Parts: sequence; structure tokens; C-alpha cells
Amino acid sequence: MSKEEKSGFKPLADTAGDVLDPVLRKRAGINLSLIQSWEDIVGPQIGLQSRPLRILWPRRAHEDDPFQPATLIIGCEGMAAMRIQHSTGEIIGRVNSFLGFAAIARIRIEQKAVAPAAQRKPKQLLPVSAPAEKKLAQVTSGIEDEALRASLMQLGRNILAEKANKKPR
Repeated sequence: MSKEEKSGFKPLADTAGDVLDPVLRKRAGINLSLIQSWEDIVGPQIGLQSRPLRILWPRRAHEDDPFQPATLIIGCEGMAAMRIQHSTGEIIGRVNSFLGFAAIARIRIEQKAVAPAAQRKPKQLLPVSAPAEKKLAQVTSGIEDEALRASLMQLGRNILAEKANKKPR
């Protein structure tokens, strides 16, 4: 049982999402998770310069009409429009993978000012001590795949550095 479940409280972000998601779905045909995950979906180069605005679903005359995929409208600035145009197929594939079905068939670009995402500054982590580095190397020595071993070493360094940063100095 999580801390929130024990205390009976829900994080504000969850409550806001519960309220905003139906409004966004009704007004823009889009959900909050797509907006929040946009940079992860399309990558930082496009994600920082654009935002999904809405999804236009085709009208169906009857309930028996076959499903037709929608058009995703993306707002962007300047040169991002050309990048998006060039990457349309890849963006459609990534958005559809994120949504879990072939929801999007086309992209329409609207050039407009996009508020920049908050600049994330990586925290300065303390370096890992030599004995800790040696211990990490020892623990990961049995891993044959070099890329995996390097990734696990970096993960270990980050965890140890994060713990060291939390300790009072």
C-alpha cells in the first residue's frame, strides 16, 4: 500500500489530471498524458519546439461506419515546422504506439508561438569515491554485453551520488 493510499490523500497532479482529462478530451479530442509525454514521444529536438494542440476525429454518419483515423494538429515555431514535416511518418508511428492503436493518420502543422518548456538543469551530483567505483566494477564484471555493463555502471554511479547528495554535509 502506497503512502498516499494509507493517508487517504492523492497528489495534486493526479487530481488535476482527473479534472482536466475529460475537458481536454471533449474540447480538443486529446488527453493530458499525450501533452505531458510529448517530448518523450517525439524526442527533445522537436518536443521542445512544439506542442500537440488537438486531435480532429472524422465525423461518422452512423455507428456502423468503419473507424477512420484522426488528424493530429501540432503547434510549433519556425524551423520546427520543417523538422516535423520531414518526420511526419515517424511522429505518427510514435504517437500511435503511445496511444496503443492506429489513432492518427495525418498531421497538420499550425505555426504559432509555443511556450518554452521549463529548462531542466541536471543536478550536480557528487563524484563517486574510488572504493565505490571499484565495487561497481566488481559487481558488473560478470556482464558480457559491454553496453549493458556501461549502463549499469552509470546507474550505480548515479544512485551512489544521489545518496551522497542527500546526506547532510
